[in-house]
Amino acid sequence: MPLPSPLQAFDAGDVDAAGSTMHYVEAGNGPPVLFLHGNPTSSFLWRDVLADLHPADRRLIAVDLIGMGASGKPDIGYTLADHVRYVEAFVDVLDLRDLTLVGHDWGAAIALECLQRRPARVAAVAVMEGHLRPLPGWEAFDEGGRELFPRLRAQGSGEQLVLHENFFVETLLRAGMHRRLTPEELEEYRRPYPTPASRRPLLAWARQIPVAGTPADVGDRLTRAVDNLAASPVPRLLVRGQPGAVIADQTVTWLRETVPYLQVADVGEASHFLPEDRPQQVAAALRTWWQPGS
Repeated sequence: MPLPSPLQAFDAGDVDAAGSTMHYVEAGNGPPVLFLHGNPTSSFLWRDVLADLHPADRRLIAVDLIGMGASGKPDIGYTLADHVRYVEAFVDVLDLRDLTLVGHDWGAAIALECLQRRPARVAAVAVMEGHLRPLPGWEAFDEGGRELFPRLRAQGSGEQLVLHENFFVETLLRAGMHRRLTPEELEEYRRPYPTPASRRPLLAWARQIPVAGTPADVGDRLTRAVDNLAASPVPRLLVRGQPGAVIADQTVTWLRETVPYLQVADVGEASHFLPEDRPQQVAAALRTWWQPGS
């Protein structure tokens, strides 16, 4: 399938990883930068950010997470641990070193896990709009989230919403950005998920958010990953929008207090999907971070 027009200068490829395949796009030479998306998107999320950054003295790579985009869809649980395992395999297959990780949504958690598990390979980490700590309870969500996410996690109602109604793509994706997707863009986001079975990874992500101690392993992973980031010497960047969705003011304050030497870049008015709402500003924040003074 042809690449979207912003990525005409990029190459597309697939690699064998952990018994399945991982799809990616890339362009450029130099130290690699790996862009990690979240739910319910794909590497397509980064198209305008990548186009704005290219050409750069970096090797720009955006991968489709396992079960998402054009990557393989093996019969696994699609837990955070599964996704980390496949991203690590992808990094190992391409032998990526001196690596900068850029993560949005669940891609942020994956990036921090990879920093913890592959410190010799990871040189810097940037995150945006991702859950970075366990939530004490449903009161941590806004009013709409307190009503929605228990339904997504409940057996039966979650399957109906996500598998049969394609809720994440048809409703939440568009609600999570200020701009309006074109019909062609929306179709690209729909394309990997034509059937209820193909949407299982999207439902699994909804059930991975650690709320009130469940699932405990994900809460523990997030806590350890942020503790590791705080102790790590690598440069770290938080990209945020206003008002955002997951990263609110109190979360920024907590991160500043928890993670020394954290740089924060505010890209202006945006909701959850910053690379859709403010791609040029996200690209500028990344460029300034890795090339200070440019």
